[in-house]
Amino acid sequence: MTEQTTSSGTDPNSVRKIMRVQASPAVAWRVFTEKMGTWWPLAHYKIGKTAAVDAIVEPRVGGRWYERGDDGSTCDWGTVIAWEPPSRLVLSWDISADWQPDPALKTEIEVRFIPEGKDATRVELEHRRLDRYGARREEMRRIFDTEGDWGRLLEMFARAAVAAQSA
Repeated sequence: MTEQTTSSGTDPNSVRKIMRVQASPAVAWRVFTEKMGTWWPLAHYKIGKTAAVDAIVEPRVGGRWYERGDDGSTCDWGTVIAWEPPSRLVLSWDISADWQPDPALKTEIEVRFIPEGKDATRVELEHRRLDRYGARREEMRRIFDTEGDWGRLLEMFARAAVAAQSA
């Protein structure tokens, strides 16, 4: 169904994850960008002060990437740097090492959706510019790589994409 590869390599300023998803690039793109709130674990991976009910990526360069709370409030996670459906998305991740919004931080998450055969997509995610965390770079790299882990998030995304492909 899906297989995952960790490819953090030797660059101390980035984390890479690769996931093969049994869904077309168009479906994978749509689930990742339009339906993030269905697979992102909002009960645990949230920044705002209220219970999060959705995660939203506005579909344009300069758009916001944010969570919406149950009271209608929003909490920004970052912005859209590149919007190239259905093949490439780059988002800024503006969340500090203390898990607070920091619009000056601007680490980057690039996600590529690469066709692999019939109705399959290789999803490559790279979280880079971790040097912007300064003295806490290694701590944050470890969290993104193994503890709070982009790999686990990609697994949740992949399950949602496979379900959407089958629907």
